[in-house]
Amino acid sequence: MSETSGNPYATDEPGKVLAPSQGCSQKLVSITVCVAIGFLVIGLMLPAVRTARPAARRMQCSNNMKQIGLALANYEAAYRQLPPAYTIDPNGKPLHSWRTLILPYLEQAELYAKVDLTKPWDDPANDEVRSASIGVFQCPEGKIPPGHTTYLAVITENSCLRPGTGRRMPEIRDGKANTLLTYESKPSESVHWMSPQDADLEMFLSMGTKSTSHYGGCNSVFLDGSVRFLSNESATHDLVAMVTIDGGELFSSEQ
Repeated sequence: MSETSGNPYATDEPGKVLAPSQGCSQKLVSITVCVAIGFLVIGLMLPAVRTARPAARRMQCSNNMKQIGLALANYEAAYRQLPPAYTIDPNGKPLHSWRTLILPYLEQAELYAKVDLTKPWDDPANDEVRSASIGVFQCPEGKIPPGHTTYLAVITENSCLRPGTGRRMPEIRDGKANTLLTYESKPSESVHWMSPQDADLEMFLSMGTKSTSHYGGCNSVFLDGSVRFLSNESATHDLVAMVTIDGGELFSSEQ
């Protein structure tokens, strides 16, 4: 048996002894390097994670709006007209939002069957429906009260959706790709999804001065079913052109 056997500090070279502190130091250096590399990798990954999450939520929001656009298209195919912005009673009082009217085309036919359309959305007769949360109406990025939505139409007498009565396609002469159906307002402007409330032109035009759920702008859906991201820096002229159905305006990019 070697004389160095059992001696952890001895070497096979005569007269040479490995100091205990040297072996520990080498191990400590290795551990330190590994830890440093680990922190470096984590540090490099964090920005990607922070970027990926908002991007994924923006994509989910875009998918929501795509479903809404498809539901509106299916409603039009069934009734040969778009839904009114809201229904009204014989005295002209608003009753139900267009969002309620498209429930059957969002796989919510059973819930829609429970709506009493003859009474206002906030009447006790509609309590059960009003308490329902509809996922497709909720942007995953926005912090809003339960049951609320930021998906609004812009309501004017010359927009796709108008108060009290539907709009037929031949009336829309600016082209489907140029005409806005709905857009995403900022969280503080959210409304209950059943409420006959939406945006007016002034609210829509002020989007560039307000904070939206997504950095730099908001999702929107056009009459052709396309979902686009509207920049907060969009020109007022372009936003007005999107809302009108027969204004004949050209977008800045088309001029």
